Amino acid sequence: MTMLRFADPFDEMDRLLSSFGGRWRGGIMPVDAYERDGVYTLRFDLPGVDPDKVDLTVEGGVLTVTAESPIDDDANVTWLLRERPSGSHRREVRLGEHLDAGAVAASFNNGVLTVTIPMREEAKPQKVAISSGTPREIASRSA
Repeated sequence: MTMLRFADPFDEMDRLLSSFGGRWRGGIMPVDAYERDGVYTLRFDLPGVDPDKVDLTVEGGVLTVTAESPIDDDANVTWLLRERPSGSHRREVRLGEHLDAGAVAASFNNGVLTVTIPMREEAKPQKVAISSGTPREIASRSA
C-alpha cells in the first residue's frame, strides 16, 4: 500500500542544497538522507575526525553539525597536492515541522555521524476505520 505524503520534511534542505549547486554536494561534509518507518536518518561523512571534535545541536528547527578536522601543517615538507579538507566545517539542515526535534539521536562510528529523527506521532499517517453495513432507509412523509 502506497501512502501519499503532502509535505516532505527535507524539502527545504533540498532547496537549500541545490542553491549551492554541484560544488556543495559531496563536498566537505557529504550527507545521505533517507526515511524508513517514520524515522529519518542522516549520515554525515567525517573521515579522520575525532568524535570529540564533533558538535551536534538542534535549535529553532535547524540541526547543525560542526566538526574540526586536524590541520597537517608540517613545515618540513613541500606540498604537491592538498585536497583533503582541514579546519572547521559546518553543515545545517532545516528540519520540517513534522519531525520531532526533541527526540534526535546520534552515534559516531568509523568516521560516519549517524543522526536519527523520528516523525511526530501526530504527523504519522493514521489508519482510518471504515464501517460497513446496510445504508439506512430514508422514510418519506406523505402530505
